[in-house]
Amino acid sequence: MVLGHTLDALLSPELRADEWIQRYWELRGVTAPLFLLVAGFAVVAALGTSQESAGRTFGRRARRALLLLFLGYLVHWPGWDTAHALGWGEPLRSLVFAFDALQSIAVSLLVGAAVLVMARGTWTRALALAVLAVGIPLASTWMWGAATGWPVELRQAVGMPGARFPLFPWAGFFFAGALAAHLLRLLRPGWPQGLALLALGAGLLLLTRQLPSDWSPTSAWLVAFRVGQGFLVLGAINLLPRVISGLLAPLGRASLWVYVLHLPLVYGWAGTAGLAGRLGPTLGLLPALGVGLALLAVCFAVARLWNLVRGGRPSSDATTWRARPVPLVGAALRSGQRI
Repeated sequence: MVLGHTLDALLSPELRADEWIQRYWELRGVTAPLFLLVAGFAVVAALGTSQESAGRTFGRRARRALLLLFLGYLVHWPGWDTAHALGWGEPLRSLVFAFDALQSIAVSLLVGAAVLVMARGTWTRALALAVLAVGIPLASTWMWGAATGWPVELRQAVGMPGARFPLFPWAGFFFAGALAAHLLRLLRPGWPQGLALLALGAGLLLLTRQLPSDWSPTSAWLVAFRVGQGFLVLGAINLLPRVISGLLAPLGRASLWVYVLHLPLVYGWAGTAGLAGRLGPTLGLLPALGVGLALLAVCFAVARLWNLVRGGRPSSDATTWRARPVPLVGAALRSGQRI
């Protein structure tokens, strides 16, 4: 995502017209859905096997969601000059309350954490998560219509033309990831879960091929298509040796702050121009890639330094790459059977 934003901000118009760059823009379409899919996956995968863990961690997850909301709105602050120029009307409120990926994850996290507390049984939780994962995309067109006339802050969150990451349908990605992680706990980590994810992803892609394509912003077909692609990526990651995921884990632990830091650096903040306003769109592919990699390294270094300064420890949410299996109980445990 960091590299994609940097290339989008810096590449020259001539290079953007290149056929390979156009193919890359198409591939980038899975980046944001994968971001939310992995967020939902991590929330459930990190819960452990205790039925009470959701209740014990609810307060921590609620605080995390509030932090995400705050950061999501903070990075969109346009600056006092813009605020004075526009006045407190809908144009300014549309800028200040733009509903981005962090806000979408935050609200989904709050709802998901509450659902996991209230739904105690394995299959009750699966049913609740499935209703959210499937129902939200299916209800998106209706919700956008129902939100017409609401205050712009709510329309940005629920869904309206031009909204970036409205809950309808983007929360569907979060709950699809949460549902996958919940069901995968019935399998052993590693290749069984990886193969299951590959099968789910391939199945969804085959299903979408049988249906009329719909690329509109409220399309349930598009959600299913992107979820299928995301499951293929997660399946491939689960099949990788653990040593590789171990090497990537530090970057995963710093992902929130890397994401937050790179946005103002690329696009600017509070009236101060970022790379897009200072360098772009003028660069060739190699210089733009170099800037993107350097930006990723700088943001990662700052995030790691901040973690060291505050003496924090890695969050279990950020370090869980594979869903933990459900423990064997009862007769199955005594007879040596495996689930």
